Amino acid sequence: MDYFLDDITVIDAATFLAGPGAATIMADYGANVIKIEPPSGDGYRGLVGRYPVPYHWQLTSRNKQSLALDLSRDAGQALMHKLIAGADVMTTNFLENQLSRYQLEYERLKEINPRLIFAHISGYGDQGFESQRRAFDVTAWWARSGMMEFVREPGQTPLSPAPGMGDHSTATALFAAIMSGLYRREKTGQGSKVSTSLAANGVWANGMALQGVIAGNDLATHRQETGWVNPFAGCYETADGRYVVLTMINTDREYPMLCAALGTQAWLSDPRFESVRLAMRNRVEFKAAIATAFSKLTYLEASSRLDAQGITYGPVQTMSEVLEDEQLRANGIIVETGDAADDYKLTIGSPINIAGETKKAPKRAPDIGADSLAVLRSFALEEAYIQELLTQGVVVDGSVKAE
Repeated sequence: MDYFLDDITVIDAATFLAGPGAATIMADYGANVIKIEPPSGDGYRGLVGRYPVPYHWQLTSRNKQSLALDLSRDAGQALMHKLIAGADVMTTNFLENQLSRYQLEYERLKEINPRLIFAHISGYGDQGFESQRRAFDVTAWWARSGMMEFVREPGQTPLSPAPGMGDHSTATALFAAIMSGLYRREKTGQGSKVSTSLAANGVWANGMALQGVIAGNDLATHRQETGWVNPFAGCYETADGRYVVLTMINTDREYPMLCAALGTQAWLSDPRFESVRLAMRNRVEFKAAIATAFSKLTYLEASSRLDAQGITYGPVQTMSEVLEDEQLRANGIIVETGDAADDYKLTIGSPINIAGETKKAPKRAPDIGADSLAVLRSFALEEAYIQELLTQGVVVDGSVKAE
C-alpha cells in the first residue's frame, strides 16, 4: 500500500517524547523513520522504572526502525553524516553544546545536505539567556506557561499534569513545522531549520487566559483572591459515583433547559434562582442545589435528560473508560494494533487526519538496534564498512535479540 509520506526519510535523533512524537506522526503516514539511540538504548525506554512493559516506548516508537549508534565517537559522527546526506528530515532536542559535540549543528548539516529539514525542539526557545536550560514538559510547558498556577483552587498547592501532556501537544506543533518546511522545500528547493519549544506551546495553550491578563482581566489572580464558582460550568457527581461536567455558554437560553433536565422547574420561580443574574448572585447556594439534583440521578439518567434538552456536557471518564469509548474507537483515536501480545492490543492514534490518506497499522516498537544492519544496508553502504562499524562497537546489531 502507498502512504502519503513513504518517500520521506526521517532521522529521529531526538530523545524522550516531544521530538520523537513528531516523527511518530510521520511514521503513521508511511515515512521511513530511523530512530537513533545509543548502544545502551534511549533513556526514555527506562522511564517506567521496574514495570516490565515499556508502554510509553511502544506508543512513541511504533512504526520506526532502531539504529544503535555511538555518537560520542568520531566514526559514529561520520556515519551519522552519511545518513543525513540521504535523509529528508532530522529531529533533535539536543542543546547547543551537544549539537557541537556530536557535529550536528544545522550549519554543518546544511553543507552536507542542503535539502535537509532540521527540526529542533527546545525547552524555552533558541534565543535568550535560558536557551540552553534543560527542560521537561512539567517545567517548561505546564509550570512556566502559567497553567499550573491557573488551574489550582485557592490555597491549593499547584498540581502536576498528566505524564507527557505538554510533550504530545508540542510534538504536534513540531510535526506542523516539519510539514511546513517540506512545503517550503517544494517551492524553493532548499531545506531549512524549523523549531518550536515546550514553553511556546504551553503559553499558546494558555493563550486565552494570558490575553485576558493583557486586557486587564487576570482570572488566575481573581480565582486565588475570591474563588471561582461558575455553576453553569461545574463538575457534578451522580448517584452512582460518576461525574458530569457542564459547559453552558448561552445561559439565558439554556437555564430553563437545565431545569427541565433536572426536574427543578421550581427554581424558575424561586427568588434566589429565577433568573441567571440572580442565580449567579447566589452562585454558591445555586451550585449546591445543582449538585443535590445530580446526586439523585444515575449517570445514564442524567446524560439522557441532558441529551434530550440539548445541553452541552461531558462525562468525566476514567482512563480505562477512555480505552473502551466506542466514539473514540470509531474515529481512530483508540486503535487496535492486531498485535498478538496482551501488552499491546491497543494504542493511541496520532491526532492528524487527512481525507483520502491511510495511516499505517501500528507496528510494535523495535528493540535496541533491532534494525541496525537493515538501515545501513538500505543506504547502500559497503559491507566491509558496516562490518568494521560493528567490530568497533560504533554500531550495535540488536537483530538477534529482536527475533
